Amino acid sequence: MYIVAAVFVDDITLREVEGSMSRIDLTGIQFSSVVEDNFPMQFAPHLAVLVRSAPTSPGTGVLEVCYYRNDEQIARNVQPLQIEPGMFAYRLVRAEMEFLTPGTIEAHCRIDQSEPIVIPYTLTVKQS
Repeated sequence: MYIVAAVFVDDITLREVEGSMSRIDLTGIQFSSVVEDNFPMQFAPHLAVLVRSAPTSPGTGVLEVCYYRNDEQIARNVQPLQIEPGMFAYRLVRAEMEFLTPGTIEAHCRIDQSEPIVIPYTLTVKQS
């Protein structure tokens, strides 16, 4: 089992197409946001993680997403995965994080004990 992609999104929608095939529509893919200068603030971006279970996989695993600011872990989400071998799935991860100032956090995403992929997210202040 492995991560195909992980992105911060505004919305995720599933739809069926001919032949009972599913489509995943991701909208508002982003790696930063501009916010008002109202710090400290809570911010909770949605992270969509697309996962594939290899044909030889047992079909189970654990998705772990740890959010870091510099070297400090500020949030963590762990959830079990059960995906039919050879198939794809997605998981939404949302963590409420406190931002004392503008800056960047990194989401470290991994399945079981694999090397994590790192997805940054930056908050900047709206210029007046």
